[in-house]
Amino acid sequence: MEILYLLIPLALVLAGFIVWAFLWAIRAGQFDDLEGPAHRILMDEDQPSAAEPPTDGDLKNTSSRAEPTAPKRD
Repeated sequence: MEILYLLIPLALVLAGFIVWAFLWAIRAGQFDDLEGPAHRILMDEDQPSAAEPPTDGDLKNTSSRAEPTAPKRD
C-alpha cells in the first residue's frame, strides 16, 4: 500500500508530460497534413534532375572490367 504514495504521483507526472507533448505536436503542426507525404512519394517528377558531369577521378574508377593490380616492386 505504501508504494501507491510513489506510483500515483509518478503516473500523474507521466500523464501530464504525455498531454503536454500531444498539445505541443498539435500547435507545431505535426498533424496538419497526414496524407500528403504518402501521396507525394508516388508522384514522379516531370523533368529528371540534371546530373553533374563525372570528374576525372570518377572516370578512372568506372572501368567495365576489373583488372587485378600487382604490387609494384623496386
